[in-house]
Amino acid sequence: MGPTVIGDRWNVTDAEVARRYPCDDLVARPTLQAWRGITVATTPERLWPWVTQVRVAPYSYDLVDNLGRRSPQRLLGLPEPKVGEPFMTAMARRFGPIRAVEPQRAFTGEILGAIMSYVLVPQEESTRLLLKIVTDRVGRVGAPLLAIGDLMMARQQLRNIKRLAETCD
Repeated sequence: MGPTVIGDRWNVTDAEVARRYPCDDLVARPTLQAWRGITVATTPERLWPWVTQVRVAPYSYDLVDNLGRRSPQRLLGLPEPKVGEPFMTAMARRFGPIRAVEPQRAFTGEILGAIMSYVLVPQEESTRLLLKIVTDRVGRVGAPLLAIGDLMMARQQLRNIKRLAETCD
């Protein structure tokens, strides 16, 4: 495990930090690891399409990362993601690729050298949506900056996905 930096954890337990994520298999010696989590009052089956819809919009701060265009507020009926396809769309650009898919369990992709895994963990009447980001492309100075920037954007993204998955079909 790499060094702890400011902003590397938000709303996750020690057990969630300690678990294995698909991104861990893709970066041997990360210089940054960051974890985010949120509880969503729905099943993994209902949450999964919202998570994988990041392929068409960022679901964070649309004014900043979607050039002011609102991320879709309804499901678009996208096909299941496939390894090699673009992972995410932001600022009217596609970023990718998708690196691994476990339907209704985990969705992993790469953006500018950072590997991100969204993991859905079923609970009794909800689902934990966990996000881990790892990279080996930042140093001691860059790691806290990336962690703090990602914290602001990812927290908003997870909150938006939660709201939509709980209220929209």
